[in-house]
Amino acid sequence: MEPAAEQIQLFMQRFVFIICAFFIVSSAGAQDNRPLKLSHLTGDFYVFTTYNLYKGNRIPANGMYLVTTDGVVLFDTPWDSTQFQPLLDTIRARHHQEVLLCIATHFHEDRTGGLEFYRQRGIKTYTTRYTDELSKNHGMKRAEFLMDTDSLFRIGGYSFQTFYPGKGHAPDNIVIWFQQQKILYGGCLIKSVEDHTLGNLSDASVTDYAQTIRQVKQHCPHPRYILPGHNDWTNIHSLKHTLKMARRLARQQ
Repeated sequence: MEPAAEQIQLFMQRFVFIICAFFIVSSAGAQDNRPLKLSHLTGDFYVFTTYNLYKGNRIPANGMYLVTTDGVVLFDTPWDSTQFQPLLDTIRARHHQEVLLCIATHFHEDRTGGLEFYRQRGIKTYTTRYTDELSKNHGMKRAEFLMDTDSLFRIGGYSFQTFYPGKGHAPDNIVIWFQQQKILYGGCLIKSVEDHTLGNLSDASVTDYAQTIRQVKQHCPHPRYILPGHNDWTNIHSLKHTLKMARRLARQQ
């Protein structure tokens, strides 16, 4: 091959590499900017992630849904109000099921924001009585049905329990425990291993937080999956990480 031809071939190879790299980066950036992300957790369990701004930063909020033979159960609502309906549409298109009910785990907007929207569409919405009281006092959306802090649900071949371990991120925060599947849905009480602090403490009980996490560990032993309210949910050590931060924060008081 002539030197000039070799140079042209080398140039074309580099050009193709740069173009491919550009599209890979562009695709990754577009994916990161999606307003609604769905991820398969295990079996009939899925994680949905939406985004909103907190102190000028775009923060992901994780919720979960379960597909049963009777319909789909939502745990918390999207944080982004523009994604209330797209979540329903996506679930219907993907699973050919309607959302049956929605349970919010505490009164903050990233958990309760879609309760009224979903109630108006015939979806049964639930919070604890404590959450409803706080929602009313703080002007947040409220559920149609109220439940005890520790309630057992049996739906479409699945059973799960809502459990109130004590004050932590919020006075009313509950977790959802699937004993058979060993899935712990922690909401904002549990922090991701990506988090370096306990986050928003405006309604938190710093002195109770560590003991509350201990209660979760005792009531929900050996979870295989742990879902924190924000950021990465794939690391099983998020509960241990949260307890470590809660202990440290209590010592600083």
